[in-house]
Amino acid sequence: MLKKWKGALFAKLIMLLFLLGSSPVMAAAEEAVVSRSQGHPWWFWPLVLLVVTFVMGVFAVLGGVGGGVLFVPIISGFFPFHLDFVRGAGLLVALCGALAAGPGLLKMNLASLRLAIPVALIASSCAIIGAMIGLALPTNIVQISLGATIIGICLLMLSAKKSTLPDVPKADRVSSALRIYGVYRERSTGQVIDWKVHRTPLGLCLFIIIGVMAGMFGLGAGWANVPVLNLLMGAPLKISVATSKFLLSITDTSAAWIYMHQGCVIPMMVVPSLVGIMLGSFVGVRLLAVAKPTIIRWMVIIILAFAGGKALLKGLGIG
Repeated sequence: MLKKWKGALFAKLIMLLFLLGSSPVMAAAEEAVVSRSQGHPWWFWPLVLLVVTFVMGVFAVLGGVGGGVLFVPIISGFFPFHLDFVRGAGLLVALCGALAAGPGLLKMNLASLRLAIPVALIASSCAIIGAMIGLALPTNIVQISLGATIIGICLLMLSAKKSTLPDVPKADRVSSALRIYGVYRERSTGQVIDWKVHRTPLGLCLFIIIGVMAGMFGLGAGWANVPVLNLLMGAPLKISVATSKFLLSITDTSAAWIYMHQGCVIPMMVVPSLVGIMLGSFVGVRLLAVAKPTIIRWMVIIILAFAGGKALLKGLGIG
């Protein structure tokens, strides 16, 4: 039943994208992309996009990062697409990954609705604001900000530690009032874990910033959700990762509608990107058992740093 639901959801999303492609705004947007194709036939860049996103999907799984955080800096830096189109497609790339994983994580009792709902209300509202800010600012300013953010993510990946079961001596008043707690069974050990969170007000405030950045840059926000939920608020690592994945399906949806309304989501970019990311993810899952995580992690950091530097130079008019 769950597989049928997910299949129907993806079919409806693809159908929506093709229906949007028939609108005058989307048609004009696609013409703008084709006009920047540098003398190649119209199918050249979608085909290259499919291949690149396939590789990206493999690395995203092996490196433990979302596809959106790789998609936006790499595609905006090395493809002849306007940044607005790239950000719109990046949000849908992150959104589809979350939609694919969300139902299963809820069914396994790993994604916590009690933890997700208050965070989602804040992050999704701020993602709308971030999307409006990103579309209103000059492209070079957004490129510079994107480059700085990507380099910041690299530093965060280098320095961030993960705690499987953080020590939370006592839940704070806010989390107690919101009843943010839960129980899950760790399958690897058979242990039943009773978890709670603390420092909730600070965590909720940080999700204001995370939501704005997610909407402004089209990155998704898994790279920031997990450290805040796990290291700051004290949720177990598995709960943090699963809840973060579920959160993306709410946060990115809010921002994606803004980009759709402005004509910044076009099927010629989104469809090959989604297909490439999904196929690459399937391959990445199979390679995960034999790949060395440390080497892959360093490769992802290097790729992100290079793409972030490219975005900075592009925003400054140098590259």
